[in-house]
Amino acid sequence: MWIYEKKLEHPVRVSRPDVKFAKMVITQYGGPDGELSASLRYLNQRYSMPTDNAKALLTDIGKEEK
Repeated sequence: MWIYEKKLEHPVRVSRPDVKFAKMVITQYGGPDGELSASLRYLNQRYSMPTDNAKALLTDIGKEEK
């Protein structure tokens, strides 16, 4: 059994919205050069690798990027 408490690890105070910063953060996670796309690229490339060692390496990198 577990208890879910929805609270931040480090409380943050936001005085005003910053659209420029928000766009930058979203781009880092889901943009063309973001973490998710990098992870998916590694995981897709593993299928074309000729050796098991190369497949294992790309799998490990892809899982770490997530």
